[in-house]
Amino acid sequence: MESQDIKTQDPKDEQLIENKELSILEALTPIFLLILILAYNVYAFGDSATSGPNQFALILGGAIAAIVGFRNKVSYGAMMEEIAKNIKSTAGAILILLLVGALSGTWLLSGVIPTMIYYGLQLLHPAIFLPACLIICAVISIATGSSWTTSATVGIALIGIGSTIGMPLGMVAGAVVSGAYFGDKLSPLSDTTNLAPAMAGTDLFTHIRYMTLTTVPTMIITFIIFIFLGLAQTTSGIGDNSATLQAIKETFTITPWLFLVPAIVILLIIKKTEPLIALLIGTLLGGVFALIFQPELVAKIGGSNELTFISGYKGVMNSITVETAIETKNEMLSELFSSKGMYGMLSTIWLILCAMVFGGVMEAIGALTRITDSLLKLFHTTFGLFASTVASCLALNLTASDQYLAIVVPGKMFAKAYRDKGLAPENLSRTLEDSGTVTSALIPWNTCGAYQSGVLGVSTWSYLPYAFFNIISPFMTLIFAAFQIKIKQLNSK
Repeated sequence: MESQDIKTQDPKDEQLIENKELSILEALTPIFLLILILAYNVYAFGDSATSGPNQFALILGGAIAAIVGFRNKVSYGAMMEEIAKNIKSTAGAILILLLVGALSGTWLLSGVIPTMIYYGLQLLHPAIFLPACLIICAVISIATGSSWTTSATVGIALIGIGSTIGMPLGMVAGAVVSGAYFGDKLSPLSDTTNLAPAMAGTDLFTHIRYMTLTTVPTMIITFIIFIFLGLAQTTSGIGDNSATLQAIKETFTITPWLFLVPAIVILLIIKKTEPLIALLIGTLLGGVFALIFQPELVAKIGGSNELTFISGYKGVMNSITVETAIETKNEMLSELFSSKGMYGMLSTIWLILCAMVFGGVMEAIGALTRITDSLLKLFHTTFGLFASTVASCLALNLTASDQYLAIVVPGKMFAKAYRDKGLAPENLSRTLEDSGTVTSALIPWNTCGAYQSGVLGVSTWSYLPYAFFNIISPFMTLIFAAFQIKIKQLNSK
C-alpha cells in the first residue's frame, strides 16, 4: 500500500515553506543531533530501540528543531499546525497498520498462513528460496501496485517459511522488500509511479519505460546476489521437513481452499478497491474461514472446549485485537504461530506519530526547503544535478519521514533546473523514484520503514543490509548520469 494510502490530500498541493533567515547549519543541526541520539539508542538497546527510545529521540529532535525555529522567528502555532497536518496525513497508514494486524491474526487462526507455509515448505527448496521470494514479491507487487499489500500477504507467509527452514530472517525480509519495491516502482497502479512523473512534468508510461533502463539492471544484480546467498545457505544443513509438516497438519486443517482468502484480497487490490476495504474484507473472510475450517482452535482461543456463538465470537475477536498463540508439538512452530493482532501494531504507530512530530517541525521552520535549496546550488554539472537530487530525496526521507515529501519537495525544487540543463523531465521523475521511493523502506522512523518492520516482524536494521534492490537503485541512477548512459535531452524528444 504505498503513498495513496498514507496521504489524505493531493501531494501535488503540498506548499513548500521557506525561511530565508535560516542558515544551512541551523537546518542541519537537528538532523545531526537526532542521528547521534538514534545511533546511541541502537548501541544501547539493540533491536528494542524502536520500542520506545527511538520514539522519544524523535520528540527530542523535534524539540531541538523547535528551538532553532524560535531563534528564527517561527511561532509555536505554526509548528503545531505543521505537526497536526503531518499526523493527519498518516491517518490512512495508521488504519492500514491496524487492519494488517487484524488480518494477520485471522489469517493465522483460519490456517491461511500455516497452509501457505505448509505448501511453501514442499515447493521452495532452501537453495532457491531467496531468489524465489524476490520474484514472487515482484510479481504480486506489479499486479497490485503496492509494496505494502505484498508484504502484508505473501511477505508474512514467506517470513514464516524462512523461519521454519532456518533461513536468516534479515535475508528473507530483504528479499521480500526488494521484490515488493521493484513491482511498486514499475506498476502503473502504484501511486508513487504516478506521482513522480506528475511532479517532473512527464507522462506515466514515458516515465515507466525510461525507469526500466535503471530498474531492470538493478533487479538482475539483486537476483544474482540472492542466488549466491541462497546457495551459501544450503551449507547450514536444513534437515528433513516431514516432522514439521506433520506438526502443522496435526494443528490445523490444511486445504487449498484457504488460498481463496489471499487470492480474493489480491484480486480486490488489482481491481482498484480501496486498500482499507480490501484488508477489512480479508480480515472478515479470515474470521469466517476460521469458523469453518478450524472450529476447535477458535473455541480454544475463545476460552471454551467447544464452539458456540460466544466462544466463536470471542476467538475470532481475540485473534483480531490481541496476542494469539497456537501451541503445537513443535517448539519452533509454536513460536512462529503467534500473532499480536491490532495490539502488536501500536509500537509502529507510536513511532510514525513521533516521526511526524520531528518532520512537522522541520517543515515548519523551513529546514526541508533550505536543505534542498542548498543541494541544488551545490552542483553545476549534469552529474551534480542528479547527485543533488538523490541527496535531497535521501535527506527528505531521513528528516520528513515520509516518502511523499521525498518525491514532492525535490520534484518541485529541481524541475526548472533540469529544464535549464536541457534535460527531459523523465530524467527527474526516474531519479525521484530511484532514490525517493525505494530508500524510504531503509529508514526505521520513515512511515515505510516502520511499516515493513512492523508487518514482517523483522527490524529495519536487520533487513537493511539485504534489501539490495533498494540500496543499489540510487547508485544505479548515478552511474547512468556519470557515464551519460541514456540521459535524454529535451531536443531529442
